[in-house]
Amino acid sequence: MPIIARNLLCTPNVWGEMNATQASDYLSRLDRVRHAMTQSGVDAALLSVGHDLPYLTGYHAMPLERLTMLVVGRTGVPTMVVPRLEVPRVTPVPGVFTVVPWDETEDPVKIVADVLGDARVIAIGDQMWARFLVELLPHVGGARFIRAVDVVGALRVSKDSSEIDALAAAGAAADRVATQLQSGAIPLVGRTEAQVSADLSARLLAEGHDVVNFAIVAAGENAASPHHHPGSRVIRAGEIVLCDFGGTMNGYCSDITRCVFTGKPTADVRAAYDVLFAAQQAGVDAAVVGAACEDVDAAARAVIDDAGFGEYFVHRTGHGIGMEAHEEPYMVKGNRRAIEPGFAFSVEPGIYVSGKWGMRLEDIVVATANGPQSMNVVNHELVALDV
Repeated sequence: MPIIARNLLCTPNVWGEMNATQASDYLSRLDRVRHAMTQSGVDAALLSVGHDLPYLTGYHAMPLERLTMLVVGRTGVPTMVVPRLEVPRVTPVPGVFTVVPWDETEDPVKIVADVLGDARVIAIGDQMWARFLVELLPHVGGARFIRAVDVVGALRVSKDSSEIDALAAAGAAADRVATQLQSGAIPLVGRTEAQVSADLSARLLAEGHDVVNFAIVAAGENAASPHHHPGSRVIRAGEIVLCDFGGTMNGYCSDITRCVFTGKPTADVRAAYDVLFAAQQAGVDAAVVGAACEDVDAAARAVIDDAGFGEYFVHRTGHGIGMEAHEEPYMVKGNRRAIEPGFAFSVEPGIYVSGKWGMRLEDIVVATANGPQSMNVVNHELVALDV
């Protein structure tokens, strides 16, 4: 179905310029989206807040009560409907999208409906606020809605060369912080988990990250909680400290986990970590093109199961990563999707003994025709720090 075009209402001089390479990337992605829409019988895609929007346009919409919406049809230049006060934040990409600003007294949902025209199969972004969909329904009676993840999300799984370069740069920056942790440059003993978390966060920013997404610091028994929130617990000598941190750098995410021990590791921790080390390597080795995603999970889990720690590995082995810290594909039993070149994901088995200790070892891996390529190369051993 055709999409009704609407004139560009903004002058371009309020924005910066976009280089030709970026414009080419966005146009290529839009072509792939339109092909997927045609294959799926989708007339239009509506993308609001979330990462599908910057993936196709470079623009990150703020999660406001004011509507921002990219309307993508099978033909023509997509239209971005955006609050006028947000227009200065939009960088134009000629030929990729046009901008329709709306004023406070206008109905942006009606504007979107006008742009949609007679589209009857519409893909909706997962992060679009329900209120906007509810308000749209009366304008598009008889339309059928599907999830846009089935159109755009599937294309985002396979990263192109520029995305892989961005992931590598973010991973290298995270590695530099992990190196500081392992060298003892980040004081641990006598500080709270929260203080060390703040320190890690500051170092991520200093190494080039734009945003810190998380910085888990879990000491001793707290490390048995995989997503422990760092608090007032003071780190002591003679215990394991799990640090899982990452952020966003130039639009793409990092995510790394390394454990250190404050002093000489105890025998039980050392033995378990040797198993974890082998399990993580087995997971990475299994992440070859053509293997099923669940094969990565099975390979890592088998090592831990065979060593008698199976009940203490309580989560999937990995998650996809890119513009979002967690996205498709997931390395978990039941996911039989074949790994393709450009798939990017974590490999992060863990062993967690409640009330005693926990440990996890994580790298980001990109599948290539030449085998798995790790975005993290910093020391994988359990480093013992002098205290």
